[in-house]
Amino acid sequence: MFRNQRARDLACLLDLDPTVREWSCLPLVLRSGDVGHVPDFLVVRGEGACLVDAVETVEDPSTHWIEGEALRHDCTYERVAAHEIKAGARLANARDLLRYARWQCPLGDRVRLLAALEEQGSMAVAECMPAFRETPPIAGLSSLILHRFVEIDLDEARIGPETQVRRCRD
Repeated sequence: MFRNQRARDLACLLDLDPTVREWSCLPLVLRSGDVGHVPDFLVVRGEGACLVDAVETVEDPSTHWIEGEALRHDCTYERVAAHEIKAGARLANARDLLRYARWQCPLGDRVRLLAALEEQGSMAVAECMPAFRETPPIAGLSSLILHRFVEIDLDEARIGPETQVRRCRD
């Protein structure tokens, strides 16, 4: 369903953005006369809805009409450039974690890890591994990150044994 690889990459980032409540792909057609445009995403955050396009560069004066049409649908409009999508380690880490999107961490493993984090404050990924007895450790930890029980810094570097894991405090 994604228009291109850039949009697919942005979807990975949206999945791990804690401010995003939900998103949908290719949500509606915006029209201005004979010209039409389908934004890549409708993204819902706490402050409202936004139509988003994953683009090569942000500068494109021919798309100003899209902002007005988005407002008619009670949405803001934003363009996310390719260099922003690929910046840092976030995209690579998102891809790594999303491989485990279908996994569910069993209750026992979750309780063991959360109890250890409560006691320690934070732990390295390598130190978290013994908490997982019912599921493969990386799959269990990834599931807990994706379901926002725990968090890691996705931007600093690629996920490794020294990456710090903390409880989410939402």
